Amino acid sequence: MIDRRRFAAAMLATTLMARTARAGGDPFALDGHFEQGGIARGQLPAGASDLRFNDQPVPVAADRRFLIAFDRDAPAAAVLAATGSGGHALRADLAIAPRAWNISRLDQLPKYPVPSAEFEARRPAELARIAAARAKQTLAEGWRQRFAWPATGRISTLFGSQRIYAGEPGAYHSGIDIALPTGTPVRAPADGAVILAAEAPFTLEGNLLMLDHGMGLSSAFLHLSRIDVAEGVVVRQGQLLGAVGATGRATGPHLHWGMMWRGARIDPLLAAGAMPA
Repeated sequence: MIDRRRFAAAMLATTLMARTARAGGDPFALDGHFEQGGIARGQLPAGASDLRFNDQPVPVAADRRFLIAFDRDAPAAAVLAATGSGGHALRADLAIAPRAWNISRLDQLPKYPVPSAEFEARRPAELARIAAARAKQTLAEGWRQRFAWPATGRISTLFGSQRIYAGEPGAYHSGIDIALPTGTPVRAPADGAVILAAEAPFTLEGNLLMLDHGMGLSSAFLHLSRIDVAEGVVVRQGQLLGAVGATGRATGPHLHWGMMWRGARIDPLLAAGAMPA
């Protein structure tokens, strides 16, 4: 049996080598994890404008700081570019390190169970609420902080894990699962604004809470037994959000913590570092 906490710590130590996996110069003072599921922060040079990541616009704070992130399936190369004060091009070519994901093969099981009529009726509205929450933009500044763990315990499922059903890949695990007793407090990993606090359990996520940390970075906390904050409330790092549960589609009490930046799935382990003992 895998000791997932030790395995996660080993993965994190290995990924530190990717912090400097850059090539072609760096006018943006970048620092972070340059690998699949990682986050990096930087600063736009004075007088520069029109910052773009893989040709998509990137928001920049008043102090010219910014954030970029790399999806679980990000390709090996990315480009960060801007227009300098004299109109010349600024560019950083980024090498994105691949990750070795935990893949399990279940050759005798079909990929999907037959969905119930209730699930098919409820799911579109739930997905619409999640999409609407992610589209909200707040002035939260948590994206600047070193993230803390919302709860600590045994890691039961790592980010990026995936099952192959009879040769057909299932969806990969989009967050990290921490096995804990029902009622264990869940706290804000960084400053943020509550953008969704489900008043009734969702079919899959159960009691779902989402925080916007600013600059397009958000956290989601699934399967909660209760939610202690309301939509629109601003929370600070370490503030109580709710409690661990097993609502929605869960085989036991645990906290699922997921992170996303502008559509890219992020590994919370890289954002928060190794879990305290």
